[in-house]
This record gives sequence, structure tokens and C-alpha cells, in this order.
Amino acid sequence: MAITAPDLTKRPPRSPRVRLGGYVILPRILDKGRATIVRKNGEFNFDCPLDQCFLNFVGIRGAALKKQLAMGKGDGEILEWIGKHAKHKRSDVEIATWSDFMDRRSPCDLETHGFFIEYQSKIAPNRKDVSRWFELLDIDDFVTFGGIA
Repeated sequence: MAITAPDLTKRPPRSPRVRLGGYVILPRILDKGRATIVRKNGEFNFDCPLDQCFLNFVGIRGAALKKQLAMGKGDGEILEWIGKHAKHKRSDVEIATWSDFMDRRSPCDLETHGFFIEYQSKIAPNRKDVSRWFELLDIDDFVTFGGIA
């Protein structure tokens, strides 16, 4: 089966805020995984620390997910596979709570706050309204592909 993969050298993966099955990050992970398989991932890394937040939450290894993606499965098929193979079976309430937490997540200590501020000052120095990780990722994706923040 052919893999339909985004070309992440030309556009970013889906926003980390986009949900699939209630999970934030998952559509972005799938985009990066598919693009990695066809070697069109650009600067985006599959199974990165952010991806690991999701993978650990459900109890699935990145390599196992990548193997499913390599079979050409669509988003719905992957979501079904996750439901069957996740080590940690999560309720809808747990998924919603985790996703809401991840969506609102901000730097939580001085070291990560310093990194956040330094990174933001490089990509969006005039923005004073950015305080969450997903906001920063969305801006980075926008700026990387020609936008001005």
C-alpha cells in the first residue's frame, strides 16, 4: 500500500493542537512519521521528546507506530490500532484531561523558561502574548515556512 505523506520540507506538520480521537499531538506525530518514512521530514523529527509525551501516555513505542504508518494506514486506522494496542487504556475523560493539560502547558522551571524566552526572541521577538509550548510551536512552524510573527 502506498503511503500518503506530507512533504515537510515544504509545509509544517499539523499543529500540535489538532486532535485525533481526542488526543492532541497525535496528528502531528502521524505527519512526521509518514514524512520520515518517505524521507520528506525536513527538520521535523519523529519520536522526539514531545512525541514521547503521547507515546508514553498511551504506552506505545514509536517504532511500533512507525511500522503501522509504513503499511500505509490512514489516521482512522492508526487510531483504531492505538486503541487495540495501547498498554495504557485511557478513558475519554483521561484523554480530554491530558490533552487539555498538554495544550495549556507552559515552561515550569527557570531553565525551561529561559530556553522558551530565548527561542521566542529568535522567532517572534515582538510577540508578548506567547506563554505556552504549543503557541510557540505554531509560531515556529509559521515562521519557518515564510510567515512573519
